[in-house]
Amino acid sequence: MRLLVVEDDVLLGQGIEAGLKQAGFTVDRALDGRAAALALDAVDYELLVLDLGLPRMSGLDLLQGLRSKGRDIPVLILTARDTVQDRVAGLNAGADDYLVKPFDLAELVARIRALLRRAHGRSSAVIEYSKLRVDPASLQVMLDGQTIQLSARECAILVDLLEHKGIALSRARLEESLYGWNEEVESNAIEVHIHNLRKKLGDQLIKTIRGVGYLIRKETQ
Repeated sequence: MRLLVVEDDVLLGQGIEAGLKQAGFTVDRALDGRAAALALDAVDYELLVLDLGLPRMSGLDLLQGLRSKGRDIPVLILTARDTVQDRVAGLNAGADDYLVKPFDLAELVARIRALLRRAHGRSSAVIEYSKLRVDPASLQVMLDGQTIQLSARECAILVDLLEHKGIALSRARLEESLYGWNEEVESNAIEVHIHNLRKKLGDQLIKTIRGVGYLIRKETQ
């Protein structure tokens, strides 16, 4: 899943980016509000991690602009502002969660995962589909009780398809979710990952919709 981190403190931003990548996320980072606004117009991010005290456009103004356009992307605010009034202002502007600096990276990752679960209508950390169980946090995948070894990107594609069951995701959409800025994408990378997933999980799970993309069908009741 691809996230945008907006933080003007270079060292802190680099640390957050590295930690979130280690946790399995694809991460882009912007240093000011206007750069973030341009990025949000160009990429369909799953979640926004937003500092409030930004140059060129404040985090609060950026957030209010997003919500005024009807953008419902989950937003987690990071800020050194620790007054009740600041927290209330951020939440009233449309933030979904609030974390005060300094913070523990493990808590940030846990809060991000909780927001993503909520955004996809899940209460459990584990995704279950037929005989398949996927834990996005640990990258653990089990099929019919047996552990299946997937690469981080194979797991990311599987989770993306499971989170959007019944919706065909194009190759371009999957590439956008999987690869951040300055990451080179081979022309057949998605096809290779899909081929590997079918070898490991069976060829009936992921369907190809010609001219559209790939999907996992909704389970029948």
